Order: sequence, then structure tokens, then C-alpha cells
Amino acid sequence: MQHRTALLALHLGAVFFGLSGIFGKLALAAPLVIVFGRALFAMAALGLFTHIGEPAARLNNRQRLALAAVGLLLGGHWWTFFIAVKVSGVGIATLGFASFPAFTVLLEGLLFRERIRRAEWGVVALVCLGLVLVTPHFDISSDATLGLGWAVLSGLLFAMVSVGNRATTAGIKPAQAAYWQNLGIVLVCLPMAGGLLSDVRPMDWLWIALLGLLCTALAHSLFVASLRVLNARSASVVFALEPVYGILFAWWIFNEQPGLRMLFGGALILLATILSARLSKRAATVDDLS
Repeated sequence: MQHRTALLALHLGAVFFGLSGIFGKLALAAPLVIVFGRALFAMAALGLFTHIGEPAARLNNRQRLALAAVGLLLGGHWWTFFIAVKVSGVGIATLGFASFPAFTVLLEGLLFRERIRRAEWGVVALVCLGLVLVTPHFDISSDATLGLGWAVLSGLLFAMVSVGNRATTAGIKPAQAAYWQNLGIVLVCLPMAGGLLSDVRPMDWLWIALLGLLCTALAHSLFVASLRVLNARSASVVFALEPVYGILFAWWIFNEQPGLRMLFGGALILLATILSARLSKRAATVDDLS
């Protein structure tokens, strides 16, 4: 894969991830059903993908259970994110979720005993300020504030997924790890979502299938493939555009027009995401040299 092709693949992956909120809002089904269906379609596609190319690693039961446990966190992230989409719209939900770099900084410092530098505290401060600005007015009973709360919880859960992946996926192909994580989601959600599946309309199944195939399996595959050519810093900066794509699609399809205050708050959160990626890359370089 050439550099230009890898960059295009990366942007397509970011676009597909940005479409998650769009498909989640179009699907008139319960968030739990959307999570179950997304994981089911993604698992089917990833299962096929893991049998193409290099053979998958043999996993023991402990590794499978660890991956499935991280998958439950991923499912919780999806569930809270889709609740935020239903309550407050795609824009606020996407920007609230984009707070995850700040949570990642705090969790890694707490769990891995890594010192949090001043610049990383600055990232946390930028995210907090951006979240304050994203809501038009802070009222605990308003849909905007409630949805932002769900979205921030979604960001926290995704940060826990990132930290969990760091601890459980060493030596495992990314697609193989994602397969077992989605399998964990399917097995846990099926007993709770099973009774609701008969009420899902065929058109809703289409949106859910697109979530699983495009926004999960394909986006993940494009991301992994692009990293074979591009460095992690470039990838992180491009993926910081995910909320931008989500907001633009929501503006176009649902007429969710963001105000100036929301745009400024979103810009601060995106800046924090880019700074976090650069700081992580610099820390990794220092560790390699030491």
C-alpha cells in the first residue's frame, strides 16, 4: 500500500466511524438492540477477515475471557453512545465521546503508575473546558445536558477499552481481538435483546448492518491496514476528524446546526485529542531511546 492510498484508507475509516451516530439515529430500535446487531454483523465480518492472510494465533481460555471482558466495556461504550444520540443528537454525542483522551491519560496514570505530565493535565483541562462550552446551557433536566452526560460516560468506557486493549491484546492480531470482543457483546446482549428483535423493522436492520459492517469491521480493517504505512501520530490526527465528519453528516441529514459556542467547545476537544496523540508519540519515542 502506497502512502497516498494509506492516507485515503485512513480518512475513509474516520468517515465510517463518524457515521456511527448517523446510523444509530436512523435505526429506530432500542440502543441495546443496536449494540447487539452491530456486534453480530461485525463479528461475522471479522471472523471471515481473520481467516484471510496470515493464520490467527491460538488463544487459550484466559485470553479469550480477557478479550470478551474488554468487549463488554466496548458494548457499554456503544450503548451509552447510542443513548446520547437518541437524547441529544449526533453532534453533542460525538463531541462528548471525544473526551476519551483525557480519561485515557488519567486511567493510564492510575493503573500503570505512569506519571502524568503538565502537558497531559493541560489536555484534561482543554477537554473539560470544551465540554462546558458544548452544552448551550447547563440544566440537569435538559436533553442536551443529559445526552452530554451519557456521551462523556461513553468516552470514559472507551478509554477503559483502550487501556484494556493495552493489557490484553499483546501478540494477537487486531481483527482476531476485535472478533472475540464482539463475540462477548453478542453473548451477553442476546438474552436481554432477544425479546425485542421481532419488533425491529427491516429498514432498521439495514442501518444496524451498516453499523456492523462499515462502521466497525471495515473501519477497523482500514485503520489497521493504514498503520502499516503511516505512523501512529498521523493516524491519530486524522481520526481526530471523526467528530467533524459526524457533525457535518448530522448537519446535512438531520439539520442539526451547531452554534458558535458548540463549535468552539468542539474545537477545544479536537485540539486536546491531537495534543494527546502527539504527547503519546513523544512518550513512546523517549521510552524506545531509554
